[in-house]
Amino acid sequence: MADTVGKAYIVGVGMTKFEKPGTRDRQYWDMAKEAGGKALADAGIPYGDIEQVPAGYCYQASTAGQRAVYELGLTGIPVYNVNNNCATGATALMMARQFVASGLNDCVLALGFEKMQRGALGGGADSGDFAASPVARHYGVMAAAHGFDTTPPTAQIFGNAAREHMDRYGTTERQLAAVGAKNHRHSADNPNAQFQDVYTVEEILAARTVHRPLTKLQCSPTSDGSAAAVVASERFVREHGLADRAVEIAAQAMTTDTEDSFASGSCIDVVGRPMSRAAARQAYEASGLGIEDVDVIELHDCFSVNELLTYEALGMCAEGESGKLAEDGATTHGGRWVVNPSGGLISKGHPLGATGLAQAAELVWQLRGAAGARQVPGARVGLAHNIGLGGAAVVTLLRRPCGAS
Repeated sequence: MADTVGKAYIVGVGMTKFEKPGTRDRQYWDMAKEAGGKALADAGIPYGDIEQVPAGYCYQASTAGQRAVYELGLTGIPVYNVNNNCATGATALMMARQFVASGLNDCVLALGFEKMQRGALGGGADSGDFAASPVARHYGVMAAAHGFDTTPPTAQIFGNAAREHMDRYGTTERQLAAVGAKNHRHSADNPNAQFQDVYTVEEILAARTVHRPLTKLQCSPTSDGSAAAVVASERFVREHGLADRAVEIAAQAMTTDTEDSFASGSCIDVVGRPMSRAAARQAYEASGLGIEDVDVIELHDCFSVNELLTYEALGMCAEGESGKLAEDGATTHGGRWVVNPSGGLISKGHPLGATGLAQAAELVWQLRGAAGARQVPGARVGLAHNIGLGGAAVVTLLRRPCGAS
């Protein structure tokens, strides 16, 4: 559903560097304090102005949101603990926007964080009681079509989606690897990225296979990190003189699985292309914008194939043509769009609760013209896409207001 009530603006963003789990001796509340503090400082407001906090995470215990937020202040405001799998960060942002757009609040902090374990993400499919897993239906579709292998479950379901795309449309392993090479190249200019190494397509292909055709350098890592955004009303922006900082949330839409996710028996559908397509359509309709208006995109490249599937879902190309789009350089600097200038999940990292908010932070910096070496010249409209198995897809359109410098 897309909500279109009042206007809401992101006036401050912040994030930590995303790091390999355990790189530093710090707790999730330390990361949340850093990211939240940076967002407040960016907005130039004290924590006392915050009226509510949706706090997103997947791997910490119940009420970890309070434990994290208390590092910023003890003001007694409502804190909502949000868990929507890999779409958690964007879900927290959507809640903040709804609080503001509805007129309920003037200033809300959306916060996301994750302290993870090293190693492959299980995604719930490798739990002791598979039948009780929230993703049992999703992996059941995969198992019926492809069997169930010993490789990491999330890599397996996306890898099988890649195989289907190759069989159906002639997509090549080089086209998949081109996504990884692009995103690793982009991350070299991002000091917040977990990885900043550049690889050729050949090096991507030669890396260790995780689940054919996906190699390690086409898979997002587990990460520690946090990100945050301050969302404010038009009145708050005006009264606090924040117009030069403000980026409008032009529209947001969230969708969950429908029959289209499962009816075909295809992993392409079960990993979320129908959800993403529906969320994009709703966001375009609510904002009056289309993909042709978008300059810069941060999308959920948990695996290289998901970037290709998302090109198609967002309307950047027809079904089956996404591999050529990546191979031809249409989604990097100098192309039609710049996709994942931050390095994306593959290279920037993927602390689940923080990912969607880190996407928003990158787009805010881009639309302000403050992204440094990553800057997309003249960027005025940005799109964020955050998806989680189980499932939820959130598409956000951000716009620099007319007249803003």
